[in-house]
Amino acid sequence: MSYPTVTAAALTAPLTFAGIVEQLRDTFRAFPDCRKPGNNTRYTLEDAGLSAFSVFFMQCASFLEYQRRMAENQERSNAQTLFGVHAIPCDNQIRHLLDSVPPSAVAPAYRYLFNGLQQNGYLDTWRVHDYGYLLALDGTQHFSSSHIHCEQCLTKTHHNGTVTYSHQMLTPILTAPDKPQVIPLPPEFISRQDGQTKQDCEINAAKRWLAQWGADYIPLGITFLGDDLYCHQPFCQAVLDAGAQFIFNCKPTSHTTLYEELEGLEKIGAIRTHLVQRRMGKHSVTDTYRFATQMPLRDGDDALRVNWFSLTSVRDDGNCLYHNDFATSHPITTGKVVDLVKAGRCRWKIENENNNTLKTKGYHFEHNFGHGQQHLANLLAALVLLAYLVHTVIDLMDERFRTLLQKVGSRERLFDDINTLTTFLCFKSWTALLDFMLVGLERRHHADEIEQWVVK
Repeated sequence: MSYPTVTAAALTAPLTFAGIVEQLRDTFRAFPDCRKPGNNTRYTLEDAGLSAFSVFFMQCASFLEYQRRMAENQERSNAQTLFGVHAIPCDNQIRHLLDSVPPSAVAPAYRYLFNGLQQNGYLDTWRVHDYGYLLALDGTQHFSSSHIHCEQCLTKTHHNGTVTYSHQMLTPILTAPDKPQVIPLPPEFISRQDGQTKQDCEINAAKRWLAQWGADYIPLGITFLGDDLYCHQPFCQAVLDAGAQFIFNCKPTSHTTLYEELEGLEKIGAIRTHLVQRRMGKHSVTDTYRFATQMPLRDGDDALRVNWFSLTSVRDDGNCLYHNDFATSHPITTGKVVDLVKAGRCRWKIENENNNTLKTKGYHFEHNFGHGQQHLANLLAALVLLAYLVHTVIDLMDERFRTLLQKVGSRERLFDDINTLTTFLCFKSWTALLDFMLVGLERRHHADEIEQWVVK
């Protein structure tokens, strides 16, 4: 299968940090302002949005406090020079201004960043042969409390009568087998929908995401990845009807009809097998690939037919290192099964490189930065995810940032260093900050060298 490529004529101007900030300003400027005429409008929605984003981008809850002090002493701050904030609202003002803004209002920024990466060729090597781009789906929780809640909260009533309130979201990503990064795509929030009395769920959020965003990504050639939750006929059919393909995990406990047919094929030796031997340190490992075609996804004459495959990896001492089963809409042969497994296993990156990174690597995704009464909790989660996306974009496009990241060793530690510097020095631009750090890693500075990067 062939997928569209971007010609040289279609390339846009290169992505820059300053250009990204300007796009964020345009996005935040369009936020709905629910203040009544005549109310204090000293602070704009764009300043509130940029201020909140800067905290998540810098991975520092105290960033704005430090910049307010710097502005008082120096009349300039990094909030202004790096992020274009004209006036820094206090934390409560930011929460008040942003509470009425739905998280969907951030969507133009996601679209701008993805289009910039795609059209400038940064994603050309992310295509997987025969399968296009791999788009993984998964849901994750970003807030939970037994007391704090809003109209958007999901609820769970326990046996003792207590209630847990939570927020969850679908976090789609673009992934590839040989890429350490993932590309977050616009999220979809799992929350009570207007006019609905039933609790929302992850699969309904996925259907909404497919309806809203499918036309943006599917023409590029998309294979959806997901766990067993997505491997049921209505959603698989929706993916196919939208013009995409899928590779989903497929458990025996939820697909009894399919595995009953596999048992019949097993008895007559009709399941195809492909063995691969490899070394792992002192041990040898046998990878056993098995597959069968045209299997029914459920019972009934209208059952969707899928191709099933599995991988079992066993070490020579009998230790089973890995096992998983999949169902796919892609054709499958002995020559393709290894690549299909490699593509299907990329689904785990949405948990490891995306959701777990957001929760444990400096983004404080589950921290309550502010809950509000309307959309604040979900909007702030969308901004945290957006900050992670911008970090990934500059990692892909900015050689200075990549060099610093390699030298320092981790993104979390790099931003610790950045926050220390920006607490005391005001830099003319993001590029000036990176240049300052790069030179600082090579040799000691003299006062006259600092002046070219720092606002006096």
